[in-house]
Amino acid sequence: MANAEHSGRTTDPFAPAAGSADPAGARLRAARLGLWLVAALLAVRQVAVVLGTPRGQRLTDLEAWVGPDGVLHVNGSLYGSTRFTGTPFGGLVLKPLTRAAEQALGWGWTFGTLLLVAALGVIAARNLPRPLGRRTALLAAPVATSLLMLSLPVRNAFWLGQTSIIPVLLVVLGCFVARDRRVTGALIGVAAALQPAVLLFAALLWFTGRRRAAAASGAVFAGVTLLTWAAMPHDSYVYWVHHMAGTGLGGEADGLGNQSLHGALLRLGLSGPLEIGLFLSLGAAVAVLGVRRAVRYARDGQLLLAVAVTGCAAIAVSPATWQHQLLWVLPAVVGRVGRRAGDRHVWPVAVIMVMTLPGDMLLPHTAALHPLRDNVVLLAAVAAATVVPFLPRTSPCYPTPIPAEHVPPVPARWAHVPLLPFLRRLPTRPNLLLELLLIRVTYAAYQQVRLAATGGTNSGGRARAETHGQQILDIERFLHLDVERTVNHWVTGVDRLRDFFDFYYTSFHFAVPLTVLAVLYVRRPADYRWARASLGFATLLALVGFWLYPLAPPRLMPGLSVIDTVHGVQDFSKPDYGTLTALTNQYAAMPSLHFGWSLWCGLVIAIVARRRWVKALGLLHPLLTVASIVATGNHWVLDAAGGAAVVLAGFGLSYLLMGPRAQSVTPAGAGAGAKARPAAGAAPAGAVAAWPAATSAAAEAEVGSRVDAEAAARGRRAAEPVPASRKDPAPR
Repeated sequence: MANAEHSGRTTDPFAPAAGSADPAGARLRAARLGLWLVAALLAVRQVAVVLGTPRGQRLTDLEAWVGPDGVLHVNGSLYGSTRFTGTPFGGLVLKPLTRAAEQALGWGWTFGTLLLVAALGVIAARNLPRPLGRRTALLAAPVATSLLMLSLPVRNAFWLGQTSIIPVLLVVLGCFVARDRRVTGALIGVAAALQPAVLLFAALLWFTGRRRAAAASGAVFAGVTLLTWAAMPHDSYVYWVHHMAGTGLGGEADGLGNQSLHGALLRLGLSGPLEIGLFLSLGAAVAVLGVRRAVRYARDGQLLLAVAVTGCAAIAVSPATWQHQLLWVLPAVVGRVGRRAGDRHVWPVAVIMVMTLPGDMLLPHTAALHPLRDNVVLLAAVAAATVVPFLPRTSPCYPTPIPAEHVPPVPARWAHVPLLPFLRRLPTRPNLLLELLLIRVTYAAYQQVRLAATGGTNSGGRARAETHGQQILDIERFLHLDVERTVNHWVTGVDRLRDFFDFYYTSFHFAVPLTVLAVLYVRRPADYRWARASLGFATLLALVGFWLYPLAPPRLMPGLSVIDTVHGVQDFSKPDYGTLTALTNQYAAMPSLHFGWSLWCGLVIAIVARRRWVKALGLLHPLLTVASIVATGNHWVLDAAGGAAVVLAGFGLSYLLMGPRAQSVTPAGAGAGAKARPAAGAAPAGAVAAWPAATSAAAEAEVGSRVDAEAAARGRRAAEPVPASRKDPAPR
């Protein structure tokens, strides 16, 4: 099962020769040390959050099990209160912990979980599918550990004191560390005794030729379960027969925490025999497809991906899969999807977002999207198990994807300010799905930061915001710019003008910037990244302003008599009068992003557009926007000045860090200084992990034959004379 290639203990192909200088290797080792420091900081933060929380609010599941009044202390049934969701074997294993002191148990459980997570990250990183680049080989372990620390299942397991990491680690140990087949089967059998859906790995063992290990896993699972039945007959009957392997234990089966097909069908309104039949049919289909795909990837030498696919299928087919049991989705990030370089990052970014961010940050609060948002982790697991087209290692695009076109590199204006390394060569048109994901998550984070600027509630910073509002009003009076009340009352008296500005304020704030980005993405891809980066920098600077200087707009200033034409008359006698919505901070007025984003649109259109009337129309948008934000009482005049400042600073940062705006497009690899593209399918000798050995040899031979054939074809093409019609023309 495990060999020298799996363990990574063979001679390091990336190590420099004795006595040779390796500056690039030194930088990579420094980066690795920095990433391990980040992982350590994340671990310290997680431990501090858990142990710093008062009793009764942390390790709640562990407390419910082994605390003074926990179910493991009761002589009756473990499942009398449905608080205990584990198997009877899990209860039997946890029973001795009831004698431990509560404080010592909390510390020991937290640090023990921390060690399990670190071990899981290191083992997974050392068994990534080959071939591996030097950077990936050195940085994989700290990155994997950091991702595990950030993932929602691990954070949930830390907080609740759950055991869900143990079955995952047992399976990984059995597949990658255990050298004896019977040990492999025993580890997976014990894992299945703790989490029954893990028994699906026995099918993976069987169909990949590890039949002795598969039989051992089944035998160990049956033996442990029968022994537990003999020791705890009533609880075993309740769990396996009455609750059908845990169904109905814990939270409500149709709750959002149950990310299984059973929970999703219940949330869709199905129930009774129809729901049960549909769940069994869909579960069987997912299990069969998942195991078939896992077998194919295991024979291809991608054992870690095969394990992840099987785990994702187990998530779907289990009657109840709670958040702390969803860790199987994260290892699927190792699968490579997409033949083009621009598409290669979509799958890993999507998996990381799904596993680290709550669903309401991934999808908007729209009723039509609620089924997707409520089941986003389940959908990711089912997709990984059944439909995501992971590339085989025999594909020429597996080690080297088809390169995308890039804008030519441009120098910075100041030699002492280097360009950011990841911005030196930008793809002209990034992947659309990836862009939509990033835009959505960025906007969700923007909303959260706006709300957090006032202590998490819109009314939390009322006094401070009103004080700042009075300061702005005094400055405007000194500069003779205090026109907000006059303009507001004049517009309010003209119905058509008031309706026009209300519509303009509420409708064009998001529509115009998104339209500009869409047009640039489709028609002017070389300008898209420049414009999007400028907008991102401006928004980031605005968030700093919201955080440092919460400001009440004119409509929320008591005694100013400014009429809120959009939201209606405010009742200043109520403490939460400024809480108009639950999603936005009403005191995020300085700087005004209403005006800032409109100014960004106007400048981009004026720079990029060719026709003068289009340029003039673009510049008209910020003028109408500044009139609407003042007329509706939503911003001060100085807020618009602040919005202009952050937008100009955003363009300046783009210019500073990315260089001047690119004007043309070149294919990747073009030019005299471009590096030659490595041979398709090329892999370092001995870098292919294998499982089982027989299928590994076949996969290795197929890769080698493909590489040899392509090398021979390239040699023949190089030896052929170039026709005169294809020769480069002589310079004039």
